[in-house]
Amino acid sequence: MKVYFGIKYYEDCRNRLIIEQICAILENYGYEMSCVIRDMEKWGAEEFPPDELMKATFEEIDSSNIVMLDLSEKGVGLGIEAGYAYAKGIPVVAIAKKGSDISNTMLGIANQVIIYEKLEDIEKMFFG
Repeated sequence: MKVYFGIKYYEDCRNRLIIEQICAILENYGYEMSCVIRDMEKWGAEEFPPDELMKATFEEIDSSNIVMLDLSEKGVGLGIEAGYAYAKGIPVVAIAKKGSDISNTMLGIANQVIIYEKLEDIEKMFFG
């Protein structure tokens, strides 16, 4: 099963460790993970024009069974990814650190919402 993972983008990849840890949790359960900054942009080593980047992002979402978005920090791209997945009928799983401000719109389209204090909580709540 393939999971598209989205998180707020930072040019300096300051959230790389979080991305790697979340992807590792799901990969340990046999999920194939797709994350644009990690897989396509190679942590900033490769750049793409915005239209190519969005086309590739939508293709990755189209080929995924689940879209998991970390909404601990807001980002326009996350809203675009969530709305696209929802419109395509692809289940959206929202995850966020406890105390995060998640919009009602995102809550309304998410099939599952996981609030975590530690990243290990994601494993417990997602896989029970």
